[in-house]
Amino acid sequence: MLLKDSSDGVGIICVSSLYRGMGPSDWRPFIYGGVSACIAEFGTFPIDTTKTRLQIQGGRNNGGEVVHHRYRGMFHALLKISSEEGIRALYFGIAPAVLRQATYGTIKFGMYYSLKQALVPNPGEERLGINVFCAVTAGVVASAMANPTDVLKVRLQSGHKEFKEKTLLQAFVSIYNQEGVQGLWRGVFPTAQRAGVIVGVELPIYDLCKHYFIKMSILPDNASNHFLSSFISSLGGAIASTPLDVVRTRLMNQSRLKTTPAQVNGSGTVLTPRIYTSALDCMLQTVKSEGPLALYKGFIPTWLRLGPWNIIFFVTFEQLKKFY
Repeated sequence: MLLKDSSDGVGIICVSSLYRGMGPSDWRPFIYGGVSACIAEFGTFPIDTTKTRLQIQGGRNNGGEVVHHRYRGMFHALLKISSEEGIRALYFGIAPAVLRQATYGTIKFGMYYSLKQALVPNPGEERLGINVFCAVTAGVVASAMANPTDVLKVRLQSGHKEFKEKTLLQAFVSIYNQEGVQGLWRGVFPTAQRAGVIVGVELPIYDLCKHYFIKMSILPDNASNHFLSSFISSLGGAIASTPLDVVRTRLMNQSRLKTTPAQVNGSGTVLTPRIYTSALDCMLQTVKSEGPLALYKGFIPTWLRLGPWNIIFFVTFEQLKKFY
């Protein structure tokens, strides 16, 4: 049986024969998952940058001001960022992104395999429910642990200039000094929820499509089937996760949750900048000020990134398996 999930682009592939001969302490699932995730992340990162820029439009910055709309869509964002900031700007944040996949992908894939081995020692007795439980658990835990790298990635992608000339360590220390531990784990709850939602939606859709194509003799169990099933399941994952992704991106992009010093206008009225105080507050403010569709900003690049990301991940993973 083949199971697959993609949380923020990190796929999990589980074939009952895949782990034949692998013991419970085998290191290969950890290494293969991490390396494959890093390669896939690098290949699709510019699309992720456009998604981040689109999602923060219309949101609130640290001063409570609305971030004006500069991009009309993914392709417009790609062209505008490239022409105004250079091609290199599309890869701002790639270092923490790769570091995130090196930790998130490795922990998630290895934890998923270890949990599954502990709960179902015999691969022939695997059940969809158990595999989904293991995948959701691994995704939530891994995404929470890797959250600081995600925070830095989002801020670099959104154009925070104060981090561009700093090393990764200096950037993390800077966030910690200015905002404390909570700054490094900004948006951790919607991040973990998003990881769980994606895997919970994509796994059954992927399996359903794959087995339907085989049963109806549309496609055999080959790369073409996996490609199409992955792309369709990515659509389901994007629909289910984009609202949480918008909230997560906006929370991570702001430097602090506390209100900035109040400003007084000419009439003496105190104007308090509106900054998101929680995931729920961010979602409510977004819907109230921009409408429900604002929760789907960046949907197209989200979907278009999930598909290629999974394909790159699976191809790399399968090639790495051939070495051993």
